[in-house]
Amino acid sequence: MSDEMHDSRDDAKPVTTGIARRDALKAIAAAAMVPMLPEAAAAAPVTPAARTPLPMLDEVQQAKRKGPRGTPSDPVLQVAKADWPNKLQLRELATLSALCDMIIPADAKSPAASAVGAPAYINEWASRPGGDASLVRVRGGLAWLDRESTTRFGKRFHLATNAQRTAICDDICYLPKAKPEHQFAAQFFDTIRDQTATAFYTTPQGWKDLGYIGNVAMPKFEGPNAEIRRKIGVE
Repeated sequence: MSDEMHDSRDDAKPVTTGIARRDALKAIAAAAMVPMLPEAAAAAPVTPAARTPLPMLDEVQQAKRKGPRGTPSDPVLQVAKADWPNKLQLRELATLSALCDMIIPADAKSPAASAVGAPAYINEWASRPGGDASLVRVRGGLAWLDRESTTRFGKRFHLATNAQRTAICDDICYLPKAKPEHQFAAQFFDTIRDQTATAFYTTPQGWKDLGYIGNVAMPKFEGPNAEIRRKIGVE
């Protein structure tokens, strides 16, 4: 499989060319922290549209309401509570955990994705109210992984060796090059890769892996170092 999926814990030969999987995911996560500035930012100022004030929240009545909180049913987010049931079964979570760890394996700096709760995060995301299409894709993809692994190697995906799991992931890790018969699985893989990265890089372990120190007071801001300034062409 490509170096994005390489797991150094297995005896598979390391890939020495291209950008590393973890570095690529770091770049995606770091980019999400940068505000997006439209090209028309320097144009004439735009008068903000008038907004209708939100109604006052009756907390007693809100507490009696059923259903998920922090959604359009509770737009003011004052009684936020996610109380929908998680729908993935233990068998599915075992397969999901193995796939999450193929996407972000443990290394010398940080743990694997499953160790920081990525499968549980994906379970809650896929089980959310209104997320039926996501749940179908996740469940269908997990079933495909187990069926494909059983067909090729006689064992379910999470029981396969790292090299065997890598061989399967090679066929679905890049949608534009996936064979017609692997298109659904490749779309599923894209979904799980995105959600795994989101789960991992919003944890303290993921922040540490990125080098993000959070909201910490700095006695003095030195700015980017000379190497960074050279790379971005300001020195």
